[in-house]
Amino acid sequence: MKKISKINNRLILILTLTLIGLSACSSQYTVSTNLDKGKFQTYFSHAQVKVFQDESEFSGRFKLIGLVEGEDCQAKSHHALPDKIAARTEARRQAAQQQANAIIFSGCALIDDDQANKQCIATLVCYGMSFQVEPLKKIN
Repeated sequence: MKKISKINNRLILILTLTLIGLSACSSQYTVSTNLDKGKFQTYFSHAQVKVFQDESEFSGRFKLIGLVEGEDCQAKSHHALPDKIAARTEARRQAAQQQANAIIFSGCALIDDDQANKQCIATLVCYGMSFQVEPLKKIN
C-alpha cells in the first residue's frame, strides 16, 4: 500500500510541476502576423458593392458617384489569360473606395499586345459606374 501511495504522490508532483512549467511558458509567447488590418479591410471591400444590370433594378433613390475601371494583366505568355472576374472585382474595390454600394458595368475590353503597358502581354479592362443607393425603408 505504501508503494502505491508513493507512486501516486510522485505522479501528482510530476503532473503539478509539468502544468506549472507549461503555464509559465505560455505567457511568454507573442503572436506576430503579416496581416495588416487596413489591407484586410480593403481586400474584402468589394463585397459591399452589389452589381446591377441597370438603374431600374435600384430599390430606392440613388446618386451617381463616379466612373471606375478594373484591370487584369497577363504578364507572361505562359501565364493565364486576363480574367474578367478579377478585373470586375478590382472595379468594385475602386467603387468601395468612393463610398459606393452599387455598380453597373458598361463593358470589358481585351487589349492584346499592350504597347502602353510593357509589363503585360494582354490586359482586360472592365468599365463601370459607381452609385450610392439608398435602401427602401420598411413600413411596419
